[in-house]
Amino acid sequence: MDVSAHGLGSPDRILVWGAGAIGGTVAAFLSRAGLDITVADANAPHVRAIRERGLAITGPIETFAQPLAAYTPGDIAGSWDTIFLCVKALHTQEAAQQLAPHLAANGVVVSLQNGFNELVIAEVVGGKRTIGAFINFGADVMEPGVVQFGGRGAVVVGELDGGQTQRLARVHRALLHFEPAAITTDNIWGYLWGKMGYGALLFASALTPASIVEVLDSREARPALTSLAGEVMAVAAAEGVAPLGFNGYDPAAFGPRGTGAAINASFDAMVAFNRRSAKTHSGVWRDIAIHHRKTECDAQFAPIQRMARRSSVAIPHVERLVSLMREVETGARPLALENLALLAG
Repeated sequence: MDVSAHGLGSPDRILVWGAGAIGGTVAAFLSRAGLDITVADANAPHVRAIRERGLAITGPIETFAQPLAAYTPGDIAGSWDTIFLCVKALHTQEAAQQLAPHLAANGVVVSLQNGFNELVIAEVVGGKRTIGAFINFGADVMEPGVVQFGGRGAVVVGELDGGQTQRLARVHRALLHFEPAAITTDNIWGYLWGKMGYGALLFASALTPASIVEVLDSREARPALTSLAGEVMAVAAAEGVAPLGFNGYDPAAFGPRGTGAAINASFDAMVAFNRRSAKTHSGVWRDIAIHHRKTECDAQFAPIQRMARRSSVAIPHVERLVSLMREVETGARPLALENLALLAG
């Protein structure tokens, strides 16, 4: 990729759009390291708490309170060369439109989210002003102004076309202040598809009151979970993408050549990874059980459903997952282990 086609901007001045679990954690660490960080968040009480007391990071990794310049979207002013977008997938379109006036002409938006939000962002600000990212650390907003950083995980950034650019290196250097093991990649789509396979398992766990570890460790649940991840991997293959693994998730194990031994080894590795985290349940589960709000399910799986139809790939378990999640979101179905049996079909 031609580096001259990309704005380089200031390495130390970043706008973080969404100061929740992901954005808040990253913003606090980068600000503490001396970078010029501003955050924008739609949750007015959360913004007010940050302005009054700083953003408190709690949990087993580190505990500190970091002063931050915090604003609601309507109050933010100025432009930035680098904007980290850290909202839930279902809010991506609205957030991208809100932040667009604050993105410098040669600036870049980095999607620190779950799902294929890069596609939505690119429609709003342009593909040449979009960088992809894959994240798998554990964090939760506990109350206004307080984020629990429960466990470290993979952090990867990459240009959408696989190029190695100066701006990618700049973003990577910034993220190293948060995650020392962060890396760049020439296959960000491989990581994003890998996360969707793993993410499907987390969505399934959120159909129940059980923890991530309890569901992934369940021998009774594994056949349905295996089929679910396998369908996502099949759509990736139809799209010509080679998914990449991380933190115990092995895409090949859930592909057509995966063996029982490889599948169980991957599940066991994912269980071991999640046991190390203070985050016991997924953000999806918290949306349902704690916040009583709509999850990212439709936003994350709609692109996969469209691609599956286009390629004539059967995804019955994914379709059942989406249907069950909609019922759980609305309260028509309770959180229950029996939902995993329904997922199996």
